[in-house]
Amino acid sequence: MDFDAKKVTTDLIAWLQRTFATNGPGCNAVLGISGGKDSTVAAALCTRALGKERVIGVLLPNGTQNDIEDSRAVVKHLGIKSYELNIQAPFKAVLQELSTHTTPSEQTRINLAPRLRMAVLYAVSQSCNGRVVNTSNLSEAWVGYSTRYGDSAGDFAPLLHLTASEVKAIGHELGLPNYLVEKTPSDGLSGKSDEDKLGFTYQALDTYIRTGICPDETAKARIDTLHKANRFKQLPMPSFEYSSK
Repeated sequence: MDFDAKKVTTDLIAWLQRTFATNGPGCNAVLGISGGKDSTVAAALCTRALGKERVIGVLLPNGTQNDIEDSRAVVKHLGIKSYELNIQAPFKAVLQELSTHTTPSEQTRINLAPRLRMAVLYAVSQSCNGRVVNTSNLSEAWVGYSTRYGDSAGDFAPLLHLTASEVKAIGHELGLPNYLVEKTPSDGLSGKSDEDKLGFTYQALDTYIRTGICPDETAKARIDTLHKANRFKQLPMPSFEYSSK
C-alpha cells in the first residue's frame, strides 16, 4: 500500500486551517488526550495548523489511569494548555442513580465513561471558544470500535478516513515520540489490547480496508461481521421526513 505521509500531513494541516477559518478568529481546538496515537497525532496536527496557543488538551481519567503519564507527556511535548478533570465522581453518581431504577449492564458501564468524557469536552469547548476534535480513525470506525455519542462524537474529524497504520505514519512524519506513536492500543479497562479484544491485528484490518484482501479467512469473517453489525454508527440518524403535500 503506497501512502505519502508527507503529502497527507501537509494536506491535513491545510484542511484544518481552512476548517478553522470558518469558525471565527481565536477559535480553539479542544480534544481529549488519552496518551494513545490517535489523540496524540490529532493534537500535533492541530498545533501545527493553529499554533500551540489555540489547542487545549483535556485529560479525563476515571479515578486512576495507569498510563496518565503518557497523556501528560503529550501536552508537555506539544507545549499546549491542558486541563486534568477526573470523571470518577459523576461516573459513580450516574451508575448509583441508575441502579435505583434498573441494573446497569457491563456494556452500560463501559460506554458511560466515554459519553461522560464527551460531555466534559463540550463543556470545556463551550467555555473556551472551542470546537471538539473527533480523534477516531478509519480502522476503528470500520468495525464500530467506538462508543456512539462518546469517542465517536465531535465537531470535526481529521483522522476519520485514515487507517491506524496511516495515522502512525503521520505521527512519525510529525516527529512525535516513537513510544507514543507505536504504543499498543488498549481500552485501559480490561487489561487486554484492542487487537486481543477484536480478534485480529490492525495490520490485517488496514490491509483489508485498502486492498480488499485478507488471507486469514477467520479474521476476514470477523471483520465483515463487525462492519455489518456496526454500520449504523457511520450513518446519519434516521429521521421521519414530513411532507405537507
